[in-house]
Amino acid sequence: MKSTGIVRKVDELGRIVLPIELRRTLDIAEKDSLEIYVEEDSIILRKYQASCIFCDNAKDVVNFKGKNVCSDCIKTMTEKF
Repeated sequence: MKSTGIVRKVDELGRIVLPIELRRTLDIAEKDSLEIYVEEDSIILRKYQASCIFCDNAKDVVNFKGKNVCSDCIKTMTEKF
């Protein structure tokens, strides 16, 4: 893991502010969703990207009845039926 040298305090509501330089570098815009992971004693934030429920592919994903499915899996399913 790479250190940025940036330190931020958590406010009384449990929030932190991500510096604009970091948001620009990582292409995080206002209202973007972030996923939160915990690994041992670390908190990892990752920009949320919808992925297929079957293969975890994040390319060409569509939402079907509340579930994310990629075009490859849709093609595979339609070929089998």
